[in-house]
Amino acid sequence: MNADAKTVLLVDDAPANLQVVNSILKSTYKIRIATSGEKALKMANQSPAPDLILLDVMMPDMDGYEVCSRLKAATDTRDIPVIFLTGQTEADDETKGFEVGAVDYIHKPFSPAVVKARVHTHLLLRGMREQLASQLLTLQQEMETARQIQLSILPREIPFLHGLDVAARYIPMTSVAGDFYDFIVIDEKRMGILVADVSGHGMPAALISSMLKIALATQTGCASDPASVLAGLNQALYGKFQEHFVTAAYVLVDTGKQSISYAGAGHPPLIFRDNSAGETREFEENGLVLGAFPDATYTSINIPFKEGDWGVVYTDGITETTNLSDEHFGVDRFKLFLQIHHDLSAGQLVDKLLDELSRWSDAASGREPEDDITLLAFHFNVR
Repeated sequence: MNADAKTVLLVDDAPANLQVVNSILKSTYKIRIATSGEKALKMANQSPAPDLILLDVMMPDMDGYEVCSRLKAATDTRDIPVIFLTGQTEADDETKGFEVGAVDYIHKPFSPAVVKARVHTHLLLRGMREQLASQLLTLQQEMETARQIQLSILPREIPFLHGLDVAARYIPMTSVAGDFYDFIVIDEKRMGILVADVSGHGMPAALISSMLKIALATQTGCASDPASVLAGLNQALYGKFQEHFVTAAYVLVDTGKQSISYAGAGHPPLIFRDNSAGETREFEENGLVLGAFPDATYTSINIPFKEGDWGVVYTDGITETTNLSDEHFGVDRFKLFLQIHHDLSAGQLVDKLLDELSRWSDAASGREPEDDITLLAFHFNVR
């Protein structure tokens, strides 16, 4: 017998049945024998554990159904496949066996070919399940590593600019995502803000978002010109991927001139609240998406930015969040939210909006998120 032969625990109170099944399997497998349910439970918990259990249904004191139920309730034995040995052929009896966790039945009188085939099949299936579980664990570990790497490319803290209150939130749909945001600090009064969204989800989108980090770092020389920043990003990304594209918004905040300059690349509009006028508007200054067209050009607009004004840049995971009626949260509802809650701090505003989105999508009921979400709000407050 092969030293690596699998171990089968044979459980039956009838010596004749034990002898027959043992004679069928002993040349291929290591056989352990238990003559009662209580002994079977003890032997199943011994190390090394059996790879499969052949379990008689009708036994005194503790029948096979009870034994199987206990095996499946215990962490150390629940994954051991159990095949019932029975002389019963009623459908209700077999149904009960499957309900308590058995994987198959072998009927008496025993056919050597059937016994060998059933045991071989379920040992093979268990091996495949264990292999898949191992591969899944490895994948989960790799995804967690990827998540940590991706989080590391996001800003660890928000740069300080006197008179500017800024808050950002990043919520990936899966372990890794395609959303990205970052800052370029030009001087004590000027800062660039980039928010971007890679099409698709998962690892490919995450890899492209990491490319954005490197590409943005090369744009410091033109950081005060939003149109040039987007053009530079497009050149850096073009030709690096085929099935994806990137939408982006870049905002230059100048607290000295009390203005912002804004440019977009296929991105949702900037939401802006003019506090003195009591109006909340959207600004869209969009060129083509990044990475798809080599000669794409971009333009920017300039917006006066006064005491109490708000600006919000975000990815479409916010506006496209749906409720149970499949209705989008939408830009208008977003604008109304900012109109109502403009007296909050930037951190309070973004957190309250995310709470509102959670209620809108009925996340409490277990609905999965539909897209990655990035939200960045800035509030001009010189006090």
